[in-house]
Amino acid sequence: MGGVPRDAAGLRVPTASLYVHVPFCSRLCDYCDFFSVPTNAASDSDTMNRFVDVALCDLEDQLAMFEIANVPSVYIGGGTPSMLGAARMGSLLSGIQRLLEPCEGRPLEFTVEANPETADGAFLEACISGGVNRISLGVQTFHADARRMVGRAGDPALVEPGLALVADRFPGTFSADLIAGLPFQTKAVIKEDIERLLAFGPAHVSLYSLTLEPETVLEARTARFGKPALSLPTDDEADELWIAGRDLLEDAGLSQYEVSNFARAGKESVHNTRYWRMESWIGVGPAASGTLIGETGNGGTPIAGRRFTYPRDVGTYLSAGRPAIHAARSENLSASDLMLETLLMGFRYRGGPDPLLFKARFGCDIADRIPTTVARWRERGFFEAGLAEGILAPSKEGLLFVNGFLRDAFDEMKRGIQN
Repeated sequence: MGGVPRDAAGLRVPTASLYVHVPFCSRLCDYCDFFSVPTNAASDSDTMNRFVDVALCDLEDQLAMFEIANVPSVYIGGGTPSMLGAARMGSLLSGIQRLLEPCEGRPLEFTVEANPETADGAFLEACISGGVNRISLGVQTFHADARRMVGRAGDPALVEPGLALVADRFPGTFSADLIAGLPFQTKAVIKEDIERLLAFGPAHVSLYSLTLEPETVLEARTARFGKPALSLPTDDEADELWIAGRDLLEDAGLSQYEVSNFARAGKESVHNTRYWRMESWIGVGPAASGTLIGETGNGGTPIAGRRFTYPRDVGTYLSAGRPAIHAARSENLSASDLMLETLLMGFRYRGGPDPLLFKARFGCDIADRIPTTVARWRERGFFEAGLAEGILAPSKEGLLFVNGFLRDAFDEMKRGIQN
């Protein structure tokens, strides 16, 4: 194993979750800005084999460097992790289990993302044997015309058979994603999508709004031809579609616990909740990012945290040598940086930022840093009423306006920092 990263000496984080980025897809969807590369399961076999080996070495090195003793959650995302196939996924999972063996207990939650059409029986059995207890499926929509218009990979005829396989092997524990605001979508269409999905009994559903991300194929096509030519709803229509979907999910017993996430009682994502609470995680794989929040550096020098982000390039990652984290971009997070991010992530969460953790980290209450914003937005009904002192949790309707609240909060915090 190589040495400690050049600028990470002294960073010790006893508890951190693990994110593994699998950068392979059969093709890139027109709306997606996550890093992935088009991959052929046969001709790119050596690259995928090499990825599994390097990712496991990377994980081994980071666990040792940062003296991580507890990994409460593991999330393998992408890309399309199911592109690895059963054998490679089995090797990756068994390697992770071996490396986590010395840690204190098994992860409470172990998630693997998959597309319904590539999550066959052999792949799912490999996941079960490897300790996975949660599958997250990228459904997006069942409607062939909408999928075609946004270049969604996968045969729509295989979506429901894939869901049936997952529901059989992960009954009451799997998650699925849907998108509101797609081409040709109406309230009747999104209702049908939700009803068809709920027939398989997911414990968790993410309902995202279609976003025209910069430098994506869909963004370029929309800029050139306009939304009407692509049968995309207007912004107001897309908002109405999302709200209609939200109401349908809540009526079906899945409660909104974050801006885009809904779950049955006790089935909220442990891993993603750690992001929203700004708790430490390490990242493995091309484009993966890890955020480590420690207490002291060399000689007891206080630090707020450090972020490591790998280049968006498979070749660079595979040739980085050990420890691979030497190839990652590193940035210090000051207390001010961390405070802003804590609010940014925490107010997406229905429970709001953790007030005890905030005070322990920053030595003050949340309302002490943004008193004017809190007072103004409390009058507007942004916060849930009747909660204990110090808890600032967005209401159901307040979550619709979280971006405006955060703009005001950030402006007030920045003025305070400058003064």
